[in-house]
Amino acid sequence: MSRAQIGHCVGGWRYRAGVHAPELVEVRRSRKRVRTVSAWREGERTVIAIPAQFSRAQEKEWVNRMVTRLAAQEQRRRPSDRQLADRAAELSARYLAGRAVPSSVRWSSNQGKRWGSCTPSDGTIRISDRVRGMPRWVLDYVLLHELTHLLHAGHTPAFWAALDAYPRTERARGFLEGHAYRGDGPDGGDVDPGTDDDVTDDATDAVDDATDV
Repeated sequence: MSRAQIGHCVGGWRYRAGVHAPELVEVRRSRKRVRTVSAWREGERTVIAIPAQFSRAQEKEWVNRMVTRLAAQEQRRRPSDRQLADRAAELSARYLAGRAVPSSVRWSSNQGKRWGSCTPSDGTIRISDRVRGMPRWVLDYVLLHELTHLLHAGHTPAFWAALDAYPRTERARGFLEGHAYRGDGPDGGDVDPGTDDDVTDDATDAVDDATDV
């Protein structure tokens, strides 16, 4: 078996995950959950929430599926410098008609309280490490904000008009303001259930087939 049962915990079982996720996985069964399966991080654990009526075979199937999906999501949320630059190019093409062409885009650990910075004279963009692990739509906003500074030096009406092309501008600004108000940065990749970043899948087929397994 790729996973070994190591004991009970609140609401379910614990597994030692296999190749895809060496961390501890906790399964929580819920009678209120009927059609969906969700996954998120709690400290060093990965929590998988499943419908209470799942069989053990279905539980194992969905644990593997959701652990893999959560790892893939986190990979997308923590791109390398090269991937960051590629994403900036995609955003420039989509929202700024390709007019913002930075000479480099990279992560930076010395941005202080700034989420990002741009030097129009040499075309360099730096994104704070504090953004790493935030939802992708927030990272996209920060990238677009700095890309727009390549076209407009200050926060002028023209700057905001250009940035308004991004449909989640106000929502991303609110997200960042919330983090700044609390005085804390991203929590290292935890995915809270009930948010847009919760890894959730429809388990209708699995529920319907529960009595046949």
